[in-house]
Formats: sequence, structure tokens, C-alpha cells
Amino acid sequence: MKGFVRNNQLFSLCGLNCGLCTMHLGGHCGGCGNGNQSCKIARCSLEHGGAEYCCECSHYPCEKYEKADDYDSFITHRNRAADMEKLRTIGADRYNAEQEEKVRLLGYLLSTCNDGRRKTLFCLAVNLLELSDVQGVVDQLMVSGLSTVKERAVYAAALLQKAADEKGILLKLNRKK
Repeated sequence: MKGFVRNNQLFSLCGLNCGLCTMHLGGHCGGCGNGNQSCKIARCSLEHGGAEYCCECSHYPCEKYEKADDYDSFITHRNRAADMEKLRTIGADRYNAEQEEKVRLLGYLLSTCNDGRRKTLFCLAVNLLELSDVQGVVDQLMVSGLSTVKERAVYAAALLQKAADEKGILLKLNRKK
């Protein structure tokens, strides 16, 4: 969108953790503010003084967020409100540092445990689980001694699923039917 620029490509204006998205990781999306897509939320930001994050706007949450999280895109929309609140509470620098660590851990999972069938699962789990949960899974994987990618993939998926089950988190994108 012309005139809209984003410095932070890990956490979007609207609250998506873009750094953990399969499309972003695959180089198919430059993130919001890369100039090639129209976005009603980016337009709204420009109209309201260019807030870096919607949660900084005096009108947040507004009607643009009604039913916006009913369905996912390539990335889960489930935690947008909670993630915006976390950003407001701990500050953008600290939130972004957590996201950078999650991106690093996701990179480990994708480079050592992805058997070609787990990218979406890993992205979704890292997005929805707390940083400490993801770090615990990676720590277990590092000491597992498993030698093949397939073994590590199965084990990683099981560990992530167990962590999600303990928190009552469903590791599945909510697609529009």
C-alpha cells in the first residue's frame, strides 16, 4: 500500500506473528508495508496517524476486528488480541525479542526436524505455545540422540502436541469451509 511502511516484519500492525508464518518463511510474503498489497488496516493506520500497532490506536479494538479471527490464513489468527495485549503490557522491544527467539527456535525445528510434512505444524505450534514451552521441546530434542530427520520429526511433533494438549491448544488452522 502506497505510503505505508513497516519496520517490524515479525509482528504485524494487526497483531499477526508474521515471522512465524509459512508464507513469510518461504519468501512468498514480504510482510505488511512492502508496497504490493492493499490492506484496510494499513489504510486505517495512515488515517489515524500511523500507529505502529493497532493496539496503540485510541479506537482499538474497532469494528475491523469483529469476526476477523474466525478463520485463519496461512498463519493462525487465534492469539491476535492476546498478543496485542501482551505487547502493550511488556512493550514492543521485549515482545519483539521473544518473537526473535521463537523465530530462532522455529528455524532449529525446520532445519533439523522437518521431514517435508511438518512446516505448518511447527509454525503453528511455535506461534501458539509460550516461548518456555517451545524452548523445552527444543531442549528435549537436542538431547534425544535421534539420528534421522524422520525420527526427529515424529518426536518433535509428539512433543509439541503434548505441550499443546497440556495447555488445551488445538494445533490446527481454522480454515473457512
